[in-house]
Amino acid sequence: MIQLSDLELMRGSKVLLQQASVRIYPGHKVGLVGPNGCGKSSLFALLRGQLSPDQGHCDVPGHWQIASVAQETPATERRALDYVIDGDQVLRQIQQQLAEAERAQDGQAMARLHEQLEHAGGYDVEARAATILAGLGFSQAQLTHSVSAFSGGWRMRLNLAQALICRADLLLLDEPTNHLDLDAVLWLEGFLQQYPGTMVVISHDKSFLDATVKEICSIEHQQLLLYKGNYSSFEQQKAERARQKNLQYQKQQAQIAHLQAFVDRFRAKASKAKQAQSRVKQLEKMENLLPAHSDSQFDFEFFSPPKLPNPLVAIDDVKVGYGDKPILEQVQLNLVPGSRIGLLGRNGAGKSTLIKLLAEEMTPLDGHYTTSAGLKIGYFAQHQLETLHIDQSPLEHMVRLDPKATEQSLRDYLGGFGFHGDQAVERVAPMSGGEKARLVLALLVYTRPNLLLLDEPTNHLDLEMRHALNMALQGFEGALVLVSHDRHLLSSVCDDFYLVDNGRVEPFKGDIEDYRRWLTESVTVSASQKGTGPKRDRKAEKRLQAEFRQRTQPLRKAIDKLEKKMEVASAELKQIEEHLTDTTLYEEENKTKLKELLEKQSNAKLKLEEAELDWLTQQEQLQHMEQEFEHELAGG
Repeated sequence: MIQLSDLELMRGSKVLLQQASVRIYPGHKVGLVGPNGCGKSSLFALLRGQLSPDQGHCDVPGHWQIASVAQETPATERRALDYVIDGDQVLRQIQQQLAEAERAQDGQAMARLHEQLEHAGGYDVEARAATILAGLGFSQAQLTHSVSAFSGGWRMRLNLAQALICRADLLLLDEPTNHLDLDAVLWLEGFLQQYPGTMVVISHDKSFLDATVKEICSIEHQQLLLYKGNYSSFEQQKAERARQKNLQYQKQQAQIAHLQAFVDRFRAKASKAKQAQSRVKQLEKMENLLPAHSDSQFDFEFFSPPKLPNPLVAIDDVKVGYGDKPILEQVQLNLVPGSRIGLLGRNGAGKSTLIKLLAEEMTPLDGHYTTSAGLKIGYFAQHQLETLHIDQSPLEHMVRLDPKATEQSLRDYLGGFGFHGDQAVERVAPMSGGEKARLVLALLVYTRPNLLLLDEPTNHLDLEMRHALNMALQGFEGALVLVSHDRHLLSSVCDDFYLVDNGRVEPFKGDIEDYRRWLTESVTVSASQKGTGPKRDRKAEKRLQAEFRQRTQPLRKAIDKLEKKMEVASAELKQIEEHLTDTTLYEEENKTKLKELLEKQSNAKLKLEEAELDWLTQQEQLQHMEQEFEHELAGG
């Protein structure tokens, strides 16, 4: 058990934690949340033994093996697969001792060390490392590439794989989804759901926290408060606490009115598409949770664009790529005011290429690309953080944009993005990635765009800033195209999804959960297509297929049963959440009933999560059997 008692932690003269206490029990999965600069990373350093408390106690069992993600990656020539296995230092130590025992021909030591190696997972470690790397988006060929051959983002994935390979007692993950695309995030969720040890995660991805943790440790007013349930449950509990105390509740009324007007206007479309129905539900849930964000330092909105031509962009049979190599072909897309499109697709499929085409950073190789007069593009991508003038302040950046504006008006505007007081006049150079991203967004919003192109806008942003961006996007009047691994943002702001796959951009009929199923099914189809050849004994093949179906029938039935169980649990959870929208529940006399409903909600979520985990395990087993069977057919 991890026990923090009367803890005081300081950074320089700033008090991060004061008389803070919390217990984390073995096997529990905890999300660590709080505003930037509150001490989350310092708390991780304390748990790793790299910091000592200024006062109080931090007790972590001395025999526990702790795994965390390294922040630096050496430019080594070591193979990626070997580098990942190096993360398990206990295993590497046993292997080294075994090699020494073999050189000394010490049979007794060799027998003992072989037993330790088996216990440490040494005989299947290469297969486990390859599976983790595949899940994080690495191809089979890349496993033998040297670490120095990868870019910074891919090296961070290697560091994450190093942490995941360890059979640690405590896993510490600090923003593990930052350098991942959506496919890799979904894989990582499944991996962590089955992780047997204790886990503490710092993440600004609400959906990721919902899927991977069962408790939230929130840093509030220099204290550590532990909430039972995932992040959505934490938000509801925090919102209820804020309502009861009426903390700045009036400040939120204007936002609620603004959001309600949008919901009412949008509701007329709710019957037209599954995404639209999901969107209305998301907006109503956001309205209900506004008090949980009442003390946020972020508050901004998009201005009405000077012009809203229709269409903004028309793309007809366009081919786009690099040099003579096309990445996307036959692209058809019209963007009109009010278009809200989320791009889905595997890493490298061409989502960023399409965004760059729309941002006019790339020109078509063929086809017709037409823009209207008055088009004003607001483009956000991670590389734009490097275009900031590092020796200038946020205020100086704003003056460059609008020399005629008063200093006070620009300071007030920057305050909505978290740059208050002296922060507005400090140099950009020492800023964190999150602060730079907020400044780039502030500059973008100020230009009054009518076409927003957002390529992973939430990287480095904390949960409060993500919420503020989500709220601001609800009232944006122009067209929006979004690439993001943040499913909550995708679900909340996008009405339509397009799938970028196999060089094509096609409308995707479904939502994010449908995309998850599409990924699973496409892996199965891909596996079934491997090894097909022109010469086959069709009669023998059909017999083998029939035998395989018979052999896997119990597994398929179990999967069907779990899918029905998930449907029942989802329906139960939906009914409970509909009851929770009743505002009278939050009155004092209904406190007991509210508590019962929140408990039922927690139980229903637990049932759904257990069913989903069982389904995922069974589905992976079936896929493995299918792949082995197809390999057997191909070899036969």
